[in-house]
Amino acid sequence: MSADAPAGALPALTPWLANAFTLWGGGISWLELLACVLAVWMVLCNFRVQPLGWPLAIASSALYGLLFIHSRLYGEAALQAVFIVVGCWGWWQWLRGTTAAGDKLPVRRLKASQRWAAAVITLLAWPLLGLGLQHWTDSDVPYLDALPTVGSLLGQYLLGRKWLENWAVWVVVNLFSVALFATKGLWLTVLLYALFTVMAAWGWRAWARLAPAPGHGSGQAA
Repeated sequence: MSADAPAGALPALTPWLANAFTLWGGGISWLELLACVLAVWMVLCNFRVQPLGWPLAIASSALYGLLFIHSRLYGEAALQAVFIVVGCWGWWQWLRGTTAAGDKLPVRRLKASQRWAAAVITLLAWPLLGLGLQHWTDSDVPYLDALPTVGSLLGQYLLGRKWLENWAVWVVVNLFSVALFATKGLWLTVLLYALFTVMAAWGWRAWARLAPAPGHGSGQAA
C-alpha cells in the first residue's frame, strides 16, 4: 500500500493488506491482487458478451471498494458501491433485457445526438463531483478522482445496455485511472488499468463487428 494510506483505516482487513509481493518499490497486497485477477476475468467475459462478467464485476468492485477506502480515494470507493448495484442491474439486462421494441438486447450503436448528450452530461458532472469531494472529504486529488468516477458510471450504463460506445468511454476512463492510481502508489492497479486501456480498445473492435452498421438499426431506443 502507499505510504500515505491511513494506518489501520480498516483493521479487519489487516491480513489481506499484507504484501503479496513488491512492485517498483511498493507493496502489492493480497486484496489488490485478488481484485485485479477478478477484474481481468470480468473484462474477458465482457469481450465475449458472457453474463458471467457481471458477478465477477460485483465481487471485484467489493474488494476494490475496501482498497480505495484504505487509500482515501473516496470517489472511487463510492463508485464501487454503485458498481455493485449497477452490476446487479447489468446482469439482469444481459439475461432478460430487451429493446423498446421488445427484442432481445443486442450489441448496438448510439446515435450521434446520444453521444453528444453523454459527453455533455459527463463534462458537467465532473467538476460538480470534484467540488463535492474537495469540500466534503479529505481527498488530496478530488478532481482527478472525480473524472474516472463520473466516466465509469456512464461506461457501466452503456455496457449494461450493450452500447458499443461503452468501450470508447472505458479507454478514456482507464487512461485517467492510471494517473490517479499512480499518485497513490497502487502499482499493480496502475498496470491493470494500463492493460484495461488496451483491452478496451480490443473490446471496441470486437463489438464493432457485432453492432449494426450506421444507418442499419444503430439508433434503437435505449
